[in-house]
Amino acid sequence: MMGVHMIDIHEKKVQYREATATGEIRLTAETQKRIKSGEVKKGDPMQIAIIAGIQGAKLTPTVIPLCHPLSLERTDVKFEFINSGLKATATVVATGKTGVEMEALVAVTTALLNIWDVLKMYEKDENGQYPFTEISNIRVVRKVKR
Repeated sequence: MMGVHMIDIHEKKVQYREATATGEIRLTAETQKRIKSGEVKKGDPMQIAIIAGIQGAKLTPTVIPLCHPLSLERTDVKFEFINSGLKATATVVATGKTGVEMEALVAVTTALLNIWDVLKMYEKDENGQYPFTEISNIRVVRKVKR
């Protein structure tokens, strides 16, 4: 029977680590207009999601139990409008013995989930469903170790 364990990294050397992840959320054109004109009742969804994404990166070992706790040195979360909605990009930096790609993935995913939460009242149809809204294309686009 296989056991579950955290990987032993005590012999690995401390190195600069950086990872960038991206993801997208599809939103209706009406919702995009609301964001651009500042007409979202809960506040600026991108500012809320940036803070949530940073918090998500810091909490990665809590939601992904076999991740090593890291002292993060920088976490940036940014948004840009794309034709179908918003694209989120999260970059995480640490100096440590293990990579930060999971922290970048959790940051971008948490940010996108918060966008959905802040905007869900505008994305629902008459039956309370989300026929258009979708989070997709979450991936690591860059990893640096030196």
